[in-house]
Amino acid sequence: MRALVWHGKEDIRCDTVTDPEIEQPRDAIVKVTSCAICGSDLHLFHNFIPAMLPGDVMGHEMMGEVVEVGPEARGKLKKGDRVVVPFTIICGECDQCKRGNFSVCQRSNRKKDIADKVFGHTTAGLFGYTHLTGGYPGGQAEYLRVPFADATHIKVPDGIPDEKVLFLGDIFPTGWQAAVQCDIQPTDTVAIWGCGPVGQMAIRSAVLLGAKQVVAIDHLPERLEMAEAGGAITINFDEESVVERLNELTGGEGPEKCIDAIGMEAHVSPSMPDTVYDRAKQMLGAESDRPHVLREMIYVCRPAGVISIPGVYSGLDDKIPMGQLMNKGLTIRTGQTHVNRWTDDLLRRIEEGQIDPSFVITHTVSLEEGPEMYKVFRDKQDSCIKVVLKP
Repeated sequence: MRALVWHGKEDIRCDTVTDPEIEQPRDAIVKVTSCAICGSDLHLFHNFIPAMLPGDVMGHEMMGEVVEVGPEARGKLKKGDRVVVPFTIICGECDQCKRGNFSVCQRSNRKKDIADKVFGHTTAGLFGYTHLTGGYPGGQAEYLRVPFADATHIKVPDGIPDEKVLFLGDIFPTGWQAAVQCDIQPTDTVAIWGCGPVGQMAIRSAVLLGAKQVVAIDHLPERLEMAEAGGAITINFDEESVVERLNELTGGEGPEKCIDAIGMEAHVSPSMPDTVYDRAKQMLGAESDRPHVLREMIYVCRPAGVISIPGVYSGLDDKIPMGQLMNKGLTIRTGQTHVNRWTDDLLRRIEEGQIDPSFVITHTVSLEEGPEMYKVFRDKQDSCIKVVLKP
């Protein structure tokens, strides 16, 4: 089969690889009909996330048709079922899964020993996302083996286009969880840093959850226009001070809730000296991430407020203002997304017409065009916000 394969830093190729097969009784094989390039994939593209190996198949946002089912998954799946595959692989039976904490499933990371050493305790296995999370082949491919498939799937009805339901596997529940973690009240201002795909979903989620006002922060005109169309007040950080504008919008009090939809690769600009500092330390191997957004949120958030972090961080971060964080009494909530906790509700909202997540798609191309689209997405060329690939 054809698949997008990691060969090293900024080197993704469309290669012919071995077709997946049933390996465990709870497995299924899915013929991929649509998949997408996620912002998190760029962290792998730039080699900022450790433990990728040449030959690893990329991709963690995919859906398709079940073509083969292992004997222990047949009670939940059958050939011909149409499914979205969450990026989190879940057993559905461990203590964390029973609590709905699916992204920290205790059984699905087949390289648990590595994760235990790096994280202290293992997190869930993830598709296409380094050997720290199991080294599972991803879904930017013609076919995908789904481990624990009886639990790791979202059935979707026929008649709904792929584009409306594809993002149930990652960015839609990720933006939703980011907003839910904020415990949004009707009097709240919710400020969201980053208007990429996750940020766009967080904006619309905050609106659906009843925020008084939603403020979106970015500097790319097409992203800001999309955010404004979703109901947000926008701030272009190239043109005005984020801190000053947020204080103006909140009567000098600051937003009650802040969402970091940027994570480890904050934009580098001389107008934000800490980003230059972070980039220099990254190049020297002395820091993993560029946490400018995290620092800015801690500074501007209203005392006793909540900071929600769906943006991915990979390791060690410098100059985090813990004094501000502690003395202001801020709550920080983080985590990879507990996808299956949210998807029944989100699928219902799609079916009822409350939201059509396909609004975020700007490019649809073949799988073979994927390597070039990684570069287009990275460089934000051609107003690129979200790329869907068709194997």
